[in-house]
Amino acid sequence: MFTGIVEEVGTVRRVASIPNGIELWVNCRHILNDLRVSDSVAVDGVCQTVTRRDSEGFCVQAVGETLEKTTLGTFRTGRPVNLERSLRPDSRMGGHFVQGHVQGVGNVEELVSRGEGYRLVIAPPLELMRYIVREGSIAIDGVSLTVADVSDDRFGINLIPYSADATTLARFAAGDRVNIEVDIIGRYVERFLSGWSSDKTDSPQTPSLSLEKLEQWGYR
Repeated sequence: MFTGIVEEVGTVRRVASIPNGIELWVNCRHILNDLRVSDSVAVDGVCQTVTRRDSEGFCVQAVGETLEKTTLGTFRTGRPVNLERSLRPDSRMGGHFVQGHVQGVGNVEELVSRGEGYRLVIAPPLELMRYIVREGSIAIDGVSLTVADVSDDRFGINLIPYSADATTLARFAAGDRVNIEVDIIGRYVERFLSGWSSDKTDSPQTPSLSLEKLEQWGYR
């Protein structure tokens, strides 16, 4: 579990092929202090397991579904990446609950300067739009952000100067691909409202909780 508060921007040192995937070495300084083999670390929002480390950075391996659903397969030497260690029970919750489980890759449509900050517009996979709401939370390349506005097929974010300086987001250009993780709360609510089955087909059943019942109980 993560918060979406980036601790450090690291640099991809090396990308190597392994059976069915890739091995990434990432250089960093701050998070390396207490990073150990088998720890979880978010790399551009993708939860990865540290397999090795040295005095300059750490190594992770990405295979199969991770390469299909994220941008990790496009990484090249020298690429800057957002890094965050996993959340500890005694840590402050500065952003929102981020699992490091990317649901899809979106396209940067626009990044324009506005005063000291930026206006960022992203077109996600259309199936994710139902989870994206105005003033809701979303993680872009591992950064916890607040959605400023939503249309039928894209959403906008207003980046404050700190977020631009402390992450890779201000380096985006139109056409760049980004990892998107929507808020897990919305996905749970959808699941509860739609109902589910215990059989192998996982076919929808009549939900025990519905909008009509919520209205009967006084929710509007």
